[in-house]
Amino acid sequence: MTLQLENLKPQEVFKYFSDISQIPRGSGNEKQISDYLVSEGKRLGLEVVQDEFFNVLIKKPATKGYENSPTVIIQGHMDMVCEKNKETEHDFEKDPIKLRVEGDFLYATDTTLGADNGIAVAMGLAILASTDIAHPALEVIFTADEEESMNGAMNLNGDLFKGTYIINIDSEEEGTITVSCAGGVTALVTVQKEFKDVNSKVALTIDVKGLLGGHSGMEINKQRANSNILMGRILNHLLNHAEIKFDLVEISGGAKNNAIPREAEAVILVDEKDTEKLSKELDNILNIFKNEFKTSDPNIEVLCKKSHETYNKALTDVVRDNIIAITMLMPAGIQTMSMDIEGLVESSTNLGVINNNQDDFVFEFATRSSVKSLKDVINSKMNLLCKTLGVKLELEDDYPEWEYAKNSKLEEICVNTYEEITGKKPHITAIHAGLECGLLLDAIKGAQAVSIGPNLFDVHTPNEHLDIKSTERTWDYLLAILKNIK
Repeated sequence: MTLQLENLKPQEVFKYFSDISQIPRGSGNEKQISDYLVSEGKRLGLEVVQDEFFNVLIKKPATKGYENSPTVIIQGHMDMVCEKNKETEHDFEKDPIKLRVEGDFLYATDTTLGADNGIAVAMGLAILASTDIAHPALEVIFTADEEESMNGAMNLNGDLFKGTYIINIDSEEEGTITVSCAGGVTALVTVQKEFKDVNSKVALTIDVKGLLGGHSGMEINKQRANSNILMGRILNHLLNHAEIKFDLVEISGGAKNNAIPREAEAVILVDEKDTEKLSKELDNILNIFKNEFKTSDPNIEVLCKKSHETYNKALTDVVRDNIIAITMLMPAGIQTMSMDIEGLVESSTNLGVINNNQDDFVFEFATRSSVKSLKDVINSKMNLLCKTLGVKLELEDDYPEWEYAKNSKLEEICVNTYEEITGKKPHITAIHAGLECGLLLDAIKGAQAVSIGPNLFDVHTPNEHLDIKSTERTWDYLLAILKNIK
């Protein structure tokens, strides 16, 4: 265990969290962490099932007195979002996460922490390893690839489970019991590259940086800036308002479609005579951004520097204009707010990534909605715009919303347990993020589900941090729930 974590409580939970932080586990790179979970389950002498999608199910018999209690499914996902600042040297495919404690919080060093959802993995393992915790029969399922596609949960074999109560540990606010969540889909817009010859021009690199970013579901309501959208606005402003003719060479931004992007970059070519005017216009638009986002994202930077590269080709005007149109006209940010639950975002989109590939640009959008028809409307708007522009739209990784189930016995147990140990009522809520509960309930017929978790902040960013004391209280709460399911 990392020295700084040795005295943290619950000790067994943080021991496991330290262990899994040494193992690369970005989405799509889960074989090593999956194999570790298998080996740990076997070391504990428990029944283990690993499927072809790297999901791992570990079963533990009931403790004495709980043999006739309902079987409980504890669930979390093993993968993490791999985000770092541009200047940070870290290889997520081989380097361990460098943990550090600051006051009452656990951070990583210049990368995402992976407590989303590593804390669920650590708690699940700690319960499986325990010898003094009272509990019903347990089915602890660690799913793969939740952050990018939910492919693991989508392909679960429901016949492997006997459990009727599902406790998901992927929420990020202590004292909250989540009972519903949004569904989602990934939209991929592809623009083929076409080039033209250009005369000698000045090459400039424009960078947008300094943004806060965040989880594209949980923090979309904070109205933070999206670096990819800002870059589109810059290019549109220069071309259509400042009337500075430029050629676009390349554009890229963001790392994950489920994270609000913090950085974007574009390379443009301009005539030497326009460089001074362009610099002034960038200062003007930066002031506009700073005014618009003075509260939600105050540290925006727009930087411009001459490139050392020499370019004799640039994208055609049609390709350039299509890129500007996609960043300016596609649905972006909050689309609708719920009229049933105050403050809940109902539907949204996030242009999380602009991929600069060899032959094309691919724009990745994460669309979320707690109402299926609204998700369909957003997809239709994207499709109409893509048809108009003559570019390709593909939809993938569509996952269902988790509908609220009234009069849930599991919810009642969780509410009563929380009141019993805190003297307060928990907050019952729905969230604008994709949890795997909807998929689990589709696979495991007749089950009920809730989601809980400790306080987590700035997830999907290098500033992600976990509240240590909240983790201890949530652990105690989880154990009390298990004790009360009898």
